[in-house]
Amino acid sequence: MMQLMKYCCNCGADVHFIDVEGDNRKRFVCDNCKTIHYTNPKVVAGALVYWEDKVLLCKRAIEPRFGYWNLPAGYLEDGETSEEGAAREVMEEAGAEFILKGVHAVYNLPQANQVYIHFLGELKDGKYANGPESIETALFTEEQIPWNDMAFTSSYFALKRYFEDKRNGVEKTHLGTFPQKK
Repeated sequence: MMQLMKYCCNCGADVHFIDVEGDNRKRFVCDNCKTIHYTNPKVVAGALVYWEDKVLLCKRAIEPRFGYWNLPAGYLEDGETSEEGAAREVMEEAGAEFILKGVHAVYNLPQANQVYIHFLGELKDGKYANGPESIETALFTEEQIPWNDMAFTSSYFALKRYFEDKRNGVEKTHLGTFPQKK
């Protein structure tokens, strides 16, 4: 899915989606200053935070998917690392801090131009609260998770792999894509 661009962010002139010499795909190129505008996927950073045998989920207070549950995550901001972005999102959505354990899942959504990085972390001191982007925040065992009310396939993927890892006594990094490639 290509993002549409009409005007150059350098000079404001019209841009056109054209073949660029030496490149392997079309790009947005400014008619006036000849700047080539590269569009790239957005990085979403978040964390699967656990406490004892439960995981932390947030019920969304914002669109998209208002009222559905997800792992705390959001777009990475300029100037921050993926780890910093995940920590910020967990604080914003769940009022919580966590002890980083590593990368849990990398999940691709090529049709939405997004790449998710879900870290694994232990909830610090077992404390959490609703953030401004959450209606509700709670800890769930695997059996309690509202699987049919999950906001995003990325959260579903990360949660399923987490509980599989727990049953198998391992901690792995998982790669996924939606829709799955055949």
